[in-house]
Parts: sequence; C-alpha cells; structure tokens
Amino acid sequence: MLSLTYPWVLLLILVPLLLQWKKPATHTVDAPVFPVGHWLSALPGVTRQGNGVPRWQTLVLFLAWALLVLALARPQHVGEQVQMPVSGRDLMLVVDISPSMEEQDMIIQGRSINRLQAVKRVLNDFIARREGDRLGLILFGTEPYVQAPLTFDLETLETLLQESGIGMAGRATAIGDAVGLATKRLRERPQQQRVVVLLTDGANTAGQITPDKATEIAAAAGVRLYTIGIGAESMIRRGLLGSRRVNPSRDLDEDLLTRMAQQTGGEYFRARSLPELELIYETINQLEPIELDGKTYRPVTDLFFWPAGMAVVLWLGLLMFRRIRTWQGNTRQAAEGDATHG
Repeated sequence: MLSLTYPWVLLLILVPLLLQWKKPATHTVDAPVFPVGHWLSALPGVTRQGNGVPRWQTLVLFLAWALLVLALARPQHVGEQVQMPVSGRDLMLVVDISPSMEEQDMIIQGRSINRLQAVKRVLNDFIARREGDRLGLILFGTEPYVQAPLTFDLETLETLLQESGIGMAGRATAIGDAVGLATKRLRERPQQQRVVVLLTDGANTAGQITPDKATEIAAAAGVRLYTIGIGAESMIRRGLLGSRRVNPSRDLDEDLLTRMAQQTGGEYFRARSLPELELIYETINQLEPIELDGKTYRPVTDLFFWPAGMAVVLWLGLLMFRRIRTWQGNTRQAAEGDATHG
C-alpha cells in the first residue's frame, strides 16, 4: 500500500500556476520576426525567433517541479502486517571459561575437543532457537564480566560467544559472583520471567559472594537457575609411565549446583558428553518455551528518492538540450556571418 507522510505538501505543485496567473500582462507591439542568426535580427524592435520558451519545455520544468514536491511529501510503501515475536523471558547465559574448560574430554565425530568448544557448538543452536527472547551472556573465571547485555540481536550474541577464550577472566572459578552479576542484570528488567542458565565444570574457588548467598538473592529476585555440570567422568590420560584412567570431573561440585537449582525452582543437569549437552539445552527449551504476545508491525519502505531522481534527470536533460541548441545557434550564426563577409 502506498501512502504519503506529508500529503499537504502536494499543494506546492500549484505555486508555478499561481505565479503565472498573477503575472502582470505586458503590452507588446507586433514586430518583424527573423530566424536566429539573421543579420537583421540584431536591429531594435526585431523579434528573434526561438527566444521564447517552447511550451514543451515549460511542461518539462513543471513536471520536474511536481516530482520534487512529490518527493518532499515523502511517499512510502507500507507492507503487510508482520508478527513480531516477543517473549516474556529474559534469559542470561553464564559460562565458565576458567582453564579447566580446556580439558579435551568431549568427543565429536571421533575426535576430541575441549569443553568450551563443545559449549560453543551447542549454544549456537540453542541461541538460534530462542528467536524472540532477550538473551545475554556472562563469562566468568576469577571474576565475571558481561560479554553481551540482554538483547534481541541473537546473531551478535553468537559472534561474541565465539570470540570468548579460555582464561580471559582469570584462572579461578567465581560461581557466586557470576550468579550475583546475572541476577543484578535481570533485576533491572521489567519482565516477570527471569532465567539463568549456568554452566561450569568445577567448584567455587574465588569471589566475594558465596554461591549460597547468590542463590538466595536470585530466589528473592524471582530468578530461576538452571545449572549444568559439564565434563566426562572417565578418560584415558597418557603420560611418561604409560596410560591411566582418570576422572577429569573430580572437582565438579554437583551438590552445590543441585542445591542452587532447587532453591530457585530450576533444575540441575549433568553433561558428560556432547550429545548429553545437546539434550540438556533441548530440555531447557521445552521447560522455558517462547511466549508470543501477538504484537504486529508493518514494514515501511521510503520511495522519495525515485521522484527526486526523476526530477533531477529531467532538469539536467533540459539544461543539456538548451546548451546544445545554443551552441548550434552560435555555430550557425558564425558560419552565416563568414559567408556574408565573404
């Protein structure tokens, strides 16, 4: 559907007509008319044929003026109504990037990858599915920091997640501080459904706030915690004295993560492998479904540059035509003058 933002501006199209109508009449005296370049055309009282503006040029100028006025009225194309997905949830992803996340105990297509690489792979799909949710990203080690504030721009969020690196936030694990920062960010939002997805592979070893205190604050703020403990329970480690089987997740505090989830109405998950991690985020998707509120909008495309461009083309074309005609007239006059003197 086409519409004009300022339709009243179209009244300006009548300005040239009003000026022409108000132009005072002039008394003219008939005089001989000679072609341009004739030697008699320079005499007083002789009319030079072609001095007046032809009617078609006047119409072209008027059309250019009308197109400029139309552009000033700002024509737009208003599209069909589009459903705008809006969720009632603010979801903060809190990811451990301490050095222990470098443990290569995740397997994909027969090759080993570290825990952070596995998290990035699975989170990309999870983020893409949360279209309509407002998501944020907090990375933590010794200290937590906001990698991405709450936003609907999921593509940028995925990029910022991929740019995160192990050890960027220090070598310890401040779970309490990370949950406290996430709660603070969520508490500033007016939404009622506030969710934190916390992923770690260790225990709390740093920070100013204990995990239990942070959990208490989160529960009071209406924040629900989903906690995920990542890491295999058994792997073969090769050394100078041969190979031995070890538990790479021996430092994982599952009791703490379970307690944090239960006290806030969330749930604790254990991810021992990449498929389990994928299943966990699929489960969270089902536990925290996207809620559409039915808001719609109409996409608007500005079209003013089309009439403005056409007006410029008409004006330049007419100007070029007049310049060519003037040059041709001068050339013909010079040739006739040379012939006369010759």
